[in-house]
Amino acid sequence: MTAKRFMYLVYQVCYTNNMTQPHAKIIALVGLAGSGKSSAVEYLTKKGFPKIYFGGVIYKAMDEAGIEPTWDNQQKFREEIRRREGKDFVIKRVIKNIHDLINAGQNKIVLDGLYTWSEYKILKHEFPGQVVVIAIVTPKHLRYQRMIKRLERPMQPREVDQRDWSEIENLEKGGPIAIADYFIINDNDLTQLHQKIDAVTRDAHFCKSPEQC
Repeated sequence: MTAKRFMYLVYQVCYTNNMTQPHAKIIALVGLAGSGKSSAVEYLTKKGFPKIYFGGVIYKAMDEAGIEPTWDNQQKFREEIRRREGKDFVIKRVIKNIHDLINAGQNKIVLDGLYTWSEYKILKHEFPGQVVVIAIVTPKHLRYQRMIKRLERPMQPREVDQRDWSEIENLEKGGPIAIADYFIINDNDLTQLHQKIDAVTRDAHFCKSPEQC
């Protein structure tokens, strides 16, 4: 994709004038499989923050296409629809959902499932100074252990590696993780993970009230 084409796509997904829209704080959580990203998202949503799930856009499109919503199908469909419809297929719809929440009075929003470098750049352009990316990072041997023990979609180490490579090579997943604003090392239990999330959200001025952090 040329730089000119990319900037055209950025322009296409801008739904409102950034100078007049209400200011919001948007946290996007990123991480590889088994890092604990979903646990972090769940912790924040239980505090009352609204969540937008990128995968929900894909699952809705799969449902409309009559495709069974399995994880393998979702991965293949995400790659295929990006090739067919453009790299902005998901982010255009996510941005509309964000604006809908902001217009409804929500100014603290959690994003679950920011995958690609292209999505990251479009999101930063649409909401300048409002997006904070938090990467949940875990040593690979712990990620292997967690993925083997998962009740839903357990994976062997070889499958974890294959998934990592596929997401990094085909979905540009490494970029948003590498350039994140904050890194949380999740190498202990949930209590420590929650404490680290509280510290980061305080520093990012994400809390509505002190008790939320």
